[in-house]
Amino acid sequence: MFSQFALHERLLKAVAELNFVEPTPVQAAAIPLALQGRDLRVTAKTGSGKTAAFMLPVLNRLVDLKQKRVEIRALVLLPTRELAQQTLKEIERFAQFTFIKSGIITGGEDFKEQAAMLRKVPDILVGTPGRMLEHLNAGNLKLEHVQVIVLDEADRMLDMGFSEDVERLCGECPNREQTLLFSATTGGAGLRDMIAKVLKDPEHLMLNTVSQLNDGTRQQIITADHNQHKEQIVQWLLANETYQKAIIFTNTRVMADRIYGHLVAKDFKAFVLHGDKDQKDRKLAIERLKQGGAKVLVATDVAARGLDVDGLDLVINFDMPRSGDEYVHRIGRTGRAGNEGLAVSLICHGDWNLMSSIERYLKQSFERRVIKEVKGTYSGPKKVKASGKAAGVKKKKADPKKGDKKVAAKRKPTAKPKPNAPLASADGLAPLKRRKPAPAAE
Repeated sequence: MFSQFALHERLLKAVAELNFVEPTPVQAAAIPLALQGRDLRVTAKTGSGKTAAFMLPVLNRLVDLKQKRVEIRALVLLPTRELAQQTLKEIERFAQFTFIKSGIITGGEDFKEQAAMLRKVPDILVGTPGRMLEHLNAGNLKLEHVQVIVLDEADRMLDMGFSEDVERLCGECPNREQTLLFSATTGGAGLRDMIAKVLKDPEHLMLNTVSQLNDGTRQQIITADHNQHKEQIVQWLLANETYQKAIIFTNTRVMADRIYGHLVAKDFKAFVLHGDKDQKDRKLAIERLKQGGAKVLVATDVAARGLDVDGLDLVINFDMPRSGDEYVHRIGRTGRAGNEGLAVSLICHGDWNLMSSIERYLKQSFERRVIKEVKGTYSGPKKVKASGKAAGVKKKKADPKKGDKKVAAKRKPTAKPKPNAPLASADGLAPLKRRKPAPAAE
């Protein structure tokens, strides 16, 4: 029960109003430590209730502030505007019985309107690092009184190149008392470096190993001959699978637009979402999907983080993601909060080794699936290595130090010309006359 936590009564009232009964594992582990003021580094799968795990302690810190509101007290940094908007809504729900005010600044929105909002000084500011830095450089953002910083989806912010921005913003909060860092994956050396720079003696909470991140989702692969064949498989899946809502991931915006166009031509209710879309179109796509106006969303990895849609139970990887962490976030859009989901990855011969690497990273073996109606000729490599990757014939590389042995073998040692022998001309026809040496200068 949430009543076991030392939370303010107004927050407990909001939790009860929202029908939160039993805390999730990440909430049970993180909330007590966060209430003690500890810095936290938390790894937990998507859809596990991370937002409540960090926002309830933050709100509890601010709910009884006696000072007049004159500065921002908490900062929440996220990688995408969609995730920022979703987090803001959650904060407003938890703070509904308090006087705590929150605001949001992300790219794609009117800069002057955001500056006007900042002049009202919200208690909690939610946003993306890039736009926050723009307001900081413009003199609209003052962070001297920030007490707590939350870095949500920190690994994704690093992937998107926000490392220096995040460190700069943290450096602009010299009086902060607590930093909470959450991610769905363990990240790599870059994330460890950030943790060393911005966290102080953190408590590390590993709620899920990589292999447990998507235990509620069936993971399948279907081999395909080429991209046109992949499109046929996608259309078959959308027409025959049992699902409420689906998302199709591609690696490029061009491919996302192409698939979207073909689906619309086949009368599928679909929307497309990628970085070239303006904020209005991105909001419309997500709202239509949430409200049921569209059943299918075609997207690049801009939608792999923070997209929480009820009934999204089918994920199709038209292109394999480029890393195991990105795969985890993609299929994490389904199978959320204990629900079941299906993730299908389409594999051409060029995708096999990447798929195999992701299997090893997850320590899992994906289910192989064949659909008779759209079966192709490619069914995987003829030979595979112990690692699962395709075994190919490697071409021997010539050693530049040794040179080309074949050419060297044919060459005959050139005989040195005799002192008085005539020299051959360039065309090899007539001998050249040997010039007499010039007289030495006196």
